[in-house]
Amino acid sequence: MESGLFERLQAERAAKRPVAVVTRLADGAQALLSGDEASGALALAPEQLAEARQRLLGNRSGTLEAGEGGLFVRCYVTAPRMIIVGAVHITQALAPMAALAGFEVIVIDPRRAFATAERLPGVTMTTEWPDEALARIGLDAQTALITVSHDPKIDDPALIAALASPCFYIGALGSSRTHGKRVARLTEAGLGERIARIHSPLGLKLGGRSPAEIAVAALAQVIQARYQ
Repeated sequence: MESGLFERLQAERAAKRPVAVVTRLADGAQALLSGDEASGALALAPEQLAEARQRLLGNRSGTLEAGEGGLFVRCYVTAPRMIIVGAVHITQALAPMAALAGFEVIVIDPRRAFATAERLPGVTMTTEWPDEALARIGLDAQTALITVSHDPKIDDPALIAALASPCFYIGALGSSRTHGKRVARLTEAGLGERIARIHSPLGLKLGGRSPAEIAVAALAQVIQARYQ
């Protein structure tokens, strides 16, 4: 692999951004795909680019069917993370569901009475305040962040950190009225148009009301956002 392309590949992987390398088997010419950008000596036809991006989206390495030339796509996609702020009843359902769906799950809640191994067995937890925890953990393009504590002192710092990051999904529990108050606070904090990235009310509109049903709706929306 050409050194400049290799350096870009390493940089994308270090940032935990999905990236793919397309190689023409006949002569080894390569292109690197990241987001909407393609770079490298190998020029790809529009239909080849579209198919390669679909493979990257689904993390499916393999030979391209579009066009000619024997092109192979190698996808590099890290496991997605879900960071849940608030160790509440919804989290007790959502954390194991997300883990089964292939997410690395981290729960943040400074309230030690909530963040216990008895309530969330086998789940990675921290009782740091969200701004401190997220600064340590880091937020990247493979991360979904969900706030469910229903306490602005806990949720707002997490949302502020997420809105300044490339997280692929940001969701917040609360009614439309609650979200309106949240928008006002975040607007006052100078977040501006970025606030529109927050999904609230949380989850797809499935009609469920129990904690487990809300967890299903939230996870479904996260998966939908990831593949869009």
